[in-house]
Amino acid sequence: MRGGAAYLAAMAEDFDPARLSADKAARYAELLLEVASVLEGEPDVTARMATVSSMLHHAFDTYFWTGFYVVDPAKGNELMVGPYQGTLGCLRIPFGRGVCGAAAAERRTLIVEDVDAFPGHIACDSRSKSEVVTPVFDKSGALIAVFDVDSDRPAAFDAVDAQGIETILKQTFG
Repeated sequence: MRGGAAYLAAMAEDFDPARLSADKAARYAELLLEVASVLEGEPDVTARMATVSSMLHHAFDTYFWTGFYVVDPAKGNELMVGPYQGTLGCLRIPFGRGVCGAAAAERRTLIVEDVDAFPGHIACDSRSKSEVVTPVFDKSGALIAVFDVDSDRPAAFDAVDAQGIETILKQTFG
């Protein structure tokens, strides 16, 4: 088992987003390997979510808010804020409400170029202009969370982002 203060310091220093490719698709492919390497042997879902949030948040300058909304096991149809990077997030979001709730209810990735044009958008931070939200499934196929990325730029996300994020989440949690 890996461990010790020296190992942990080296691991944190080894991840340098500046060394990642400038090409977005290649950057996601490189992140897939980086995330897998850092999380090797870590079984805790919260630790995995925190690490994914941090690594992706720091890898893209378009990422303004990056994190997870976890399915509340007591309610089943409500998301609660989980590990994230950025300003304060909404604490709870019902399925079907806003982009995160819609992605949870529909169980599919949503790309929103203009959040102000999305019916029922929840403005957790008024500086958010665009968003991509991806459902997160465990090994059994159960929805455990959504991964939400906001940008302070309009139309910051596209199919390359959706595919890259989906691939990282499937490898990490599925």
